[in-house]
Amino acid sequence: MNEGDAIVLFIFAGLPGTGKSTLAAALAQGLHAAYVRVDVVEQAMRDGGAWIDGPAGYVVCYEMTKQNLRLGLDVVADSVNPIHETRQAWRDVAQSLAVPFAEIEVVCSDKQEHRRRVVSRVVDIPGLVLPTWAEVQARPHEDWDRPHIVIDTAHQTVSESLAALRYTLSSQADGTS
Repeated sequence: MNEGDAIVLFIFAGLPGTGKSTLAAALAQGLHAAYVRVDVVEQAMRDGGAWIDGPAGYVVCYEMTKQNLRLGLDVVADSVNPIHETRQAWRDVAQSLAVPFAEIEVVCSDKQEHRRRVVSRVVDIPGLVLPTWAEVQARPHEDWDRPHIVIDTAHQTVSESLAALRYTLSSQADGTS
């Protein structure tokens, strides 16, 4: 894991309710990294009167991420990131600046627990309308076509999930994974 030498782009992905944003924010806080969350950007755009349909929020996040990486900051990018095109676009951001990246998919393998999380979520972004369980289940999500880190939050606390992620990142940095 990044301990100060090289900056890193941490690319998070996962369906709503898996614990992705909670874990991404915890990592960003622990690293004192920039935190770029597509939900925040898209809601701000809606609040400003923009119609959000398509990749506009992601494109803004890509550019914000590039700027923070150029400033020498680690960046934690938080988005559902459900399709190959968005995943490649995040990789392209890192590669355009010759910055290493880690792709992290957050899942909740216990369907009942995942549903409980989705239906009991509290809005943390004013004005954001959270998806229903039916909308989460119907959301398109393509299988990954390359190796990546998977963190299953189903029966773990945030601290346990963060520890598992940090261990995996450290193992990969050491060449032991």
